Amino acid sequence: MFPQLKRALRERNASFRGSIPPWSACVRTVFSTHLRFIWHVLMFLTVLCVGLQLLSAVRQSWNFKTRPSDHHLINPLLIEQRDAQSVMEDYNSNQAAFHRFQWSDGKDKGPNQISEPASKNLDTTPARRLASTSGRILIPNQLASKADIPHDPKGKSVVDQEVPRQSQAQILSQDRFQKGFPDPRSSGQRNDVKQASSFLTSDRNGKTCQPKNHIVFLKTHKTASSTILNILYRYGDTNNLTFALPVYMHSQLFYPRYFMSHFVEGMKSRRGTEFHIMCNHMRFQGSEVRKVMPLDTFYFSILRNPVSMMESIFTYYKAIPAFHNFRTLEDFLLDNGRSYNASLPNNHYALNILTFDFGFKNSALSDKAELDERAMAIISAVEKEFHLILISEYFDESMVLLRHALCWPLEDVVSFRLNSRSEKSRKSLSAEMIEQVKKWSSLDWRLYRHFNTSFWRRIDTSLGRAKLQEEVELLRARRAVLEKTCLLGGKAVDPDQVHDLSVKPFQYGQAVIQGYNIRPGLDNDTHRLCQRLITPELQYTRALYIKQFPDIAAKIAAAKIAAGNKRSTTAKHVINAKRNSPSATAALKRNSTVQSRTDSVRNNSNSQTGTLDKVQKDNTVTLAKDNMVVKGNANSTKAKQHKT
Repeated sequence: MFPQLKRALRERNASFRGSIPPWSACVRTVFSTHLRFIWHVLMFLTVLCVGLQLLSAVRQSWNFKTRPSDHHLINPLLIEQRDAQSVMEDYNSNQAAFHRFQWSDGKDKGPNQISEPASKNLDTTPARRLASTSGRILIPNQLASKADIPHDPKGKSVVDQEVPRQSQAQILSQDRFQKGFPDPRSSGQRNDVKQASSFLTSDRNGKTCQPKNHIVFLKTHKTASSTILNILYRYGDTNNLTFALPVYMHSQLFYPRYFMSHFVEGMKSRRGTEFHIMCNHMRFQGSEVRKVMPLDTFYFSILRNPVSMMESIFTYYKAIPAFHNFRTLEDFLLDNGRSYNASLPNNHYALNILTFDFGFKNSALSDKAELDERAMAIISAVEKEFHLILISEYFDESMVLLRHALCWPLEDVVSFRLNSRSEKSRKSLSAEMIEQVKKWSSLDWRLYRHFNTSFWRRIDTSLGRAKLQEEVELLRARRAVLEKTCLLGGKAVDPDQVHDLSVKPFQYGQAVIQGYNIRPGLDNDTHRLCQRLITPELQYTRALYIKQFPDIAAKIAAAKIAAGNKRSTTAKHVINAKRNSPSATAALKRNSTVQSRTDSVRNNSNSQTGTLDKVQKDNTVTLAKDNMVVKGNANSTKAKQHKT
């Protein structure tokens, strides 16, 4: 019975195996053959990963025991020393021009004190005094008492009588109050508060710092902003960056209107996929600017002491209605705004122009409490919008701070002074008039005073005075080399002495804007560099527009030529029509009759011709002088009437 049962089971199993599909049998065979091999491979990889992790842990433990302390590893002083040593090696060829010293009141004695002849040789040329410090950088033991006091171009305090000395705690408490003040232009405002210190610390680490190519520079008026514009133009031009230029080849972004995104060429057509730099004149409106520029854009601007800026503005914009009826700035200031009309075009230049450029109302307030409250609101809004505010009186120091914030090499912020007046057109103000300017431009004065203080505080916390001093000297030495290489005569010249009319600066008002001449015989690369350094704002803007939008520029040029030809043809037709009219014929006959009578009289009095000509010339000169005197007397009379 058992053999039969076994045979039956064997036959049943055979029939079951015959019912399995062939592909299933193949799969089962493969898995049963290689399953053990796959399991061994997985186990080997697991053991390998665990071994690598253990090896890494042992290595970290060993390094922790043998490495130096964290203090020595991230000591900022050692980092600064290494940075300074590398910079000094790069400029080793100019080592004779570098002097390590500390500026003080001239009473300190020590190894860092410079000799009197060396101090006399410092900053003797106008180009080396590029709106920079001609006074002193405070030594460390003076920082506690002077860090919160603004400075003037001569290195002395300009508010010693106006601003009481404050402790560091008072300054910090004021900053917290100002930053917490509500922003009057909250629409479209950022939620994050910009801190420039983060940019500077990344620069000093030397690892995470990357050059910034997305930049917005609010170009303010009469603050050395044209020189900064040239720096940005050269950087973008050299690195093939895209500028947010005004439409239709304009030089300004429709200033003084509030900025709108469609003022930028390419925004409507979306031709420009990405804009890197925006730096032309505009009245700032952050919500519209952010429609054009990327989110990681770096925002900065520059301020100037309203006292010296007011004197410059009066000279440059003498033709505006606010200044037109006043012979001197003193006459305008003594008027106390009685004849000022804010509704007239271009009169905004005469009152709180910095506040106006930043996008706020520039009207003055008589109530001091309300004025201070409004000034703090403006300061808070500016701090939220801008990463960095520079100071014109310390131009070289500002360029060092800017190059660290942008992570640029020092070479990229070297510049020549552009759109600058000749010394003969500058005038000094009395102490009484200085106080009048501070009172008249009260908002600008508070804005300047705050950011002048924060400027030096930022230097102390980010760079330090010693580091700043070294780089300022390097910057000036490099500029001196470029002046000797590029400039004919090594300095700026008056506009009538500029040889190349294509780089002659635009002249406006009573100011004499100086330009430069390039030395002949330079090689192509050097000539190109020098040409970019001296190219004025209007010419450079036009060149960049043609480079970015060649087809639109060609259409604009063709339209201008056609319009000029049309005006010329129209003028010829008008002249011919007047000549052919009956009245013109009669007038021509009268003129010929008068001319014949005059000739007969002259023939009868040949002996008196020389005397008459001499008297006529003398009378002409006298009348011209009298005319100037009469105009001056009339203006002074009007000013006295306004004062009365």
